[in-house]
Order: sequence, then structure tokens, then C-alpha cells
Amino acid sequence: MGFNRTPLHPCGLVTFPPALPYSQSRAVLRMFLLIWFKAGLQTSPPIVPLNRETQVQPPDGEHSHSSQEQSYVGKRSNRVVRTLQNTPSLHSRHWGAPQKQERWEQQHQEELNVTPTPLGLQETIAESLYIARPLLHLLSLGLWGQRSWKPWLLSGVVDVTSLSLLSDRKGLTRRERLELRRRTILLLYYLLRSPFYDRFSEARILFLLQLLADHVPGTGLVTRPLMDYLPAWQKIYFYNWG
Repeated sequence: MGFNRTPLHPCGLVTFPPALPYSQSRAVLRMFLLIWFKAGLQTSPPIVPLNRETQVQPPDGEHSHSSQEQSYVGKRSNRVVRTLQNTPSLHSRHWGAPQKQERWEQQHQEELNVTPTPLGLQETIAESLYIARPLLHLLSLGLWGQRSWKPWLLSGVVDVTSLSLLSDRKGLTRRERLELRRRTILLLYYLLRSPFYDRFSEARILFLLQLLADHVPGTGLVTRPLMDYLPAWQKIYFYNWG
């Protein structure tokens, strides 16, 4: 976790916001889960979101029997549709075929019961680097300051190294593969984090938005407010490196 606008102590020392103890505690607990409990690749969110609709479903036998009663198969098209008597209210419809809904519920239940993939030494080191990266970034900010490129480069190298070590791992679960994809996409955030954003991205993004506002009719209604809010959004949403 890092901060673009780290406040300075009157004596010139770098100070950190109150969120620092939270980052330290979270990193320590995640490391404890990884090393002691063999939690494996830690996904985000760490727990599969609860599908409350499945909690009120009847048992499997009753569910399959009732689903057959609630659907009708066309004789010519073999298309499965719900009967009018069993159509739910408008706000609670999912607009999907009954079979798709059942497959989704089965897949969700399997994700709840799946165990994490055991990690070898290389994968454990990679996950440890990912967990420790926010603390390493904060430590580098304290050593070199917020305007230095070293914290930005150190965090980026740790991220890329962790992903490289995990890229060769086979047999990952679906959620673990999605987590690696999410981490790869989040590398684009480095383009919007200081000092790279302050020296390179900001001028180019504002130039592009201004170009669209001046030459594409109607886009100014969106791009001009976006140009005004962009500096504030960059400080709010891209200071967090955790």
C-alpha cells in the first residue's frame, strides 16, 4: 500500500497516514494464512460471495422435480420455457434458461467446496512477494521519499516477479486463474500512479480528452467534467497499493 501525497514532518521526515497499521496487520495475517495454514493463492474477494437465492432452494430431489414442473419443453423446437403459473415477479427474474440457472447454481456450489491448490516453494515465494509488496513500497517511500522513482520501480518489479513465478503453475482452480488475470490487469494501474502519472500520463490523458472535446461534437459534455475531476480521482483511487 502506498500514497501519492505522503505528508512531511516539520523536520523533513516522511510520515504515513493512519491506514499504515491496517496494511501491516493485513499483510501479517495474510502471510500467516499462507505459511501456517497453507491457504494457497489468496483470491479477491477471499470468500466466494454468498448466493442467497440458493439458500432457500429445496433439496436436490425436490429441486429437480419442481424444475421439471416449472418448465415446458416445446414439441417441435425442444426449447425449454417456464410456464405462466410459475413465472416469478418481474424484479426477481434472471431472464435465463432454467437449465442455465441450475448449472450456475451447481458451479457456485462447487466453488464453495473447492480446496486451494497446494503451492510449491517457488509459488509460495511468489505469493509472499505479492503479500509483502505494500509494506516494501511503504518502506521505500520512507527511505527515498514520494517523489523518487525507486518506490514505484520496486513495487512494479515485485509485482512482475510474483506473476512470472506463478505463471508456470498448472492445475489452478477457476477462481485462482481469475485472480492471476486480475493481478495482470491491475498492472495497468502503474500508469496512473505517481510519479509516472505526474510526469507522463497526466499531460497525455488531458490532451486526449481536450482533443475529443474540441473536435467530436457532444463529447465535451463528458470529457470536460472528467478533466476537472481527474486530478482528484487520481489522488483518491490510485493512492492505494494494497
